[in-house]
Amino acid sequence: MTDQRPDPDALLDRVMQLEAQAARGKLKIFFGSSAGVGKTFAMLSAAHAMKAQGLDVVVGIVETHGRSETARMVEGLELLPRKAVDYRGRTLTEFDLDAAIARHPQLILVDELAHTNVEGSRHPKRWQDVEELLSSGIDVYTSLNVQHLESLNDVVGQITQIRVHETLPDFVFDRADEVTLVDLPAEELLQRLKEGKVYLSEQAERAAKHFFRKGNLIALRELALRRTADRVDAQMREYRADQSIHRVWQAKERLLVCVGPGNSERLVRAGARLAANLRADWIVVYVETPKLQKLPPSHRQQILDSLNLGRELGAETQSLAGADAASSLISYARSRNVSKVVLAPSSRSRVSQLLRAPISEKIASSPAGLDVYVIGTGMERDGTDTANASTQTDDESVEAAGVERRKGLLFGAMSSVLATGLAWPVWQHFDLTNVAMVYLLAVVYASARFGRWPGVLTSVLSVASFDFFFVPPRFSFAVSDTQFVFTFVVMLVVALTISSLTANIRFQARIAMHREQRAQSLYNLSRELAGALTYDQILEIGVRHVETEFACKAAILLPDSHEKVRQPVRDAHRDSWPVTDEGIGQWVYDHQQEAGLGTHTLTSAVSRYLPLKAPMRTRGVLVLEPQHPRFLVRPEQQQMLQTAASQIALAIERVHYVEVAQDALVSMESERLRNTLLQAVSHDLRTPLTVIVGLASTLRETLQLSAAQLGTVDAIHVEAMRMEGLISNLLEMARLQAGAVNLHREWQVLEEIVGSALRACGQTLATCRISVTLPSDLPLVEFDAILIERVLCNLLENAAKYAGKDAIIDIRARVIESDCVLTISDNGPGIPAGMERRIFEKFLRGEKESATSGVGLGLAICEAIMTAHKGRIWADNRAEGGAQFCMALPLGNPPDLAQLEGEFA
Repeated sequence: MTDQRPDPDALLDRVMQLEAQAARGKLKIFFGSSAGVGKTFAMLSAAHAMKAQGLDVVVGIVETHGRSETARMVEGLELLPRKAVDYRGRTLTEFDLDAAIARHPQLILVDELAHTNVEGSRHPKRWQDVEELLSSGIDVYTSLNVQHLESLNDVVGQITQIRVHETLPDFVFDRADEVTLVDLPAEELLQRLKEGKVYLSEQAERAAKHFFRKGNLIALRELALRRTADRVDAQMREYRADQSIHRVWQAKERLLVCVGPGNSERLVRAGARLAANLRADWIVVYVETPKLQKLPPSHRQQILDSLNLGRELGAETQSLAGADAASSLISYARSRNVSKVVLAPSSRSRVSQLLRAPISEKIASSPAGLDVYVIGTGMERDGTDTANASTQTDDESVEAAGVERRKGLLFGAMSSVLATGLAWPVWQHFDLTNVAMVYLLAVVYASARFGRWPGVLTSVLSVASFDFFFVPPRFSFAVSDTQFVFTFVVMLVVALTISSLTANIRFQARIAMHREQRAQSLYNLSRELAGALTYDQILEIGVRHVETEFACKAAILLPDSHEKVRQPVRDAHRDSWPVTDEGIGQWVYDHQQEAGLGTHTLTSAVSRYLPLKAPMRTRGVLVLEPQHPRFLVRPEQQQMLQTAASQIALAIERVHYVEVAQDALVSMESERLRNTLLQAVSHDLRTPLTVIVGLASTLRETLQLSAAQLGTVDAIHVEAMRMEGLISNLLEMARLQAGAVNLHREWQVLEEIVGSALRACGQTLATCRISVTLPSDLPLVEFDAILIERVLCNLLENAAKYAGKDAIIDIRARVIESDCVLTISDNGPGIPAGMERRIFEKFLRGEKESATSGVGLGLAICEAIMTAHKGRIWADNRAEGGAQFCMALPLGNPPDLAQLEGEFA
């Protein structure tokens, strides 16, 4: 029989997701096909409707573009002032994120989600501002056009022949809580354009000639409708999964997008759309072959940009190394259970393709059974960004590579000369074929030591030297025997083949060495962290390994008890520290996102900030100031950095919970020993104290004593009674902690319990002024009358004890939500700062050294009794002086007094 019970892990994950969603604000996107369809107008109309329902609505930023209808809709809504930003000598206005968070409305309107912020703002994009608002628990209404979705950017460009540069990742759209499609037929939109309701007159004429053509608008409308339909379909599938409609889960397809040199951004976007249509996971992979390793920095930057784009669109990224791209892709596809591969068409000539099959044909004909999609080239982005990126090359690396290449060519030539010198003394004693083997040794050495091109140079020089010095006629390039021509050809081919193979082996060995170094570094880090027992050891180990592996200055920021990250303690033995901004570190810690150098947030910072995420929570922030910033851009370095940060976070969390467990164990043992001692002492002392009280009473009643003797007997009686009260408290505390409390709950009138407590404390409160204010409409409360009276007595005695003889004690009661709250306040010295919660602990007094009697158990007993009633008790200081203690009892569902009176009548 099939077990149909829900998976507990899945239920727990769902509960955690719901809790996170409850604390996060809601995002509603008004989605349209183009400007002018009425997105902003619809958003403002919805905002007015929400305000009419009593919601706190604020307009963060709305772009009217001169439309009078839209401007009138803003009236009646609170408008947040914009922030002035200086940009290249001009003052521009932007959305004020800090003011919005400080205002913290229930709903805020932020128009044009894909907008690019002015340089110098906290975030480069407005959608990142919206993410921070949502994390703060603020609901957001915003607007978006279909051409601003990153995955559809090139499709829209092909349709309209206009490239839109302001885009946002598709996951922002997909994660929205609600998307409202604002649709308008192309004819009506063109009519609005003619009437000047979309743009001003000059802009309208220009738009009608280019973007606002009927064919473009129809195509954009179809894209918007399809994208909205895809979202509805995803919501339907999510609902079916939540309701467990399908008992059998089908395995998802996985898509592999292979990027390489050249323009691969269109390939990545096509892969994103294909993955979305197939509802498949997708991976963006770059295979670095020996040939691609020698790419110029500009082409390598394009590859990194493509990988970063894939990561932004929600793909997993991976960088592989191999001698053959096709075999590496096939092997990786098998290991990841990939079913489809997306490639760009081959850029080689037809002659080259005839000699060697393209990668797409190799993968399609492999026994792996992979489906291959070849995406054709089309209009791409201009090369401005790539050109700018390519100019930011590491000059030292380029110069070092050039020196190494020249050195290899020189040694290749020297190898040929050395082979000639070795063959010269023995050439007369050996056949010329054997002499050629000496030159092959030189080719193998040069290729293995310096790579392919020094090997090729050595091959050519070796053939020429062999012909010139040893083949008759000697010292001439003429060949008397034609068979040597064949020897030369074979020798050159063999030499070139050997040089290519040895260069590939050398490349593979170098890649394997780098991987081994990274694995060894992570192993050493995890081994040392496993042996760390304190925070200081973890910080020292983590910083040392990060600085060594990533060639940077590093530091770790840890939070204090108030969840504020603090600067690390400066070690006198360290000469350098990274440039650290506590504000950026706090933002990274709060939002659990990377920021700083090489990220999309606060990009002007000179350091990079990574959250140390552990399974339970974020444990700190890792700060890196790299010596070579481009070094951290490499995918393998980013992956290793994330792994190192995770290991450090896990070590910090492990030490934290070890300390928590140790503290809990010590507390449990101390509590057990204390309770045992309480029970033993209280039982052993109660009998002799009872005897002392009885003997004191007998002496006073049966003997004729003088006044001095009577005073002594009375003092003995009073102190014995006080000691008996302390012993009673000890017994009561032990009984409460043992859980042996059986509550006799009854519906009571609070006024009667207050009166009985005042009568019981009459002698203690004889010199105090008591004020009682109890509303006549207080409801009945269900509680144990004897225990609650004990709480009131302890609180009254405590107030009289610390406020003095002439104390003014005020007793008030009121109903707050679902609780009946009774407050007892005095005009005494108040509670010491920081002790408001601790005074309810056992054996803790408000004054450590004073003449005031007591051992600090009264308030602890009060808290235990209130906890047994599922109520609360707390204390704080009054503004006008003195302390006040509040006890809250749950109201429950009290019976009807009229009905009770009728039953008793």
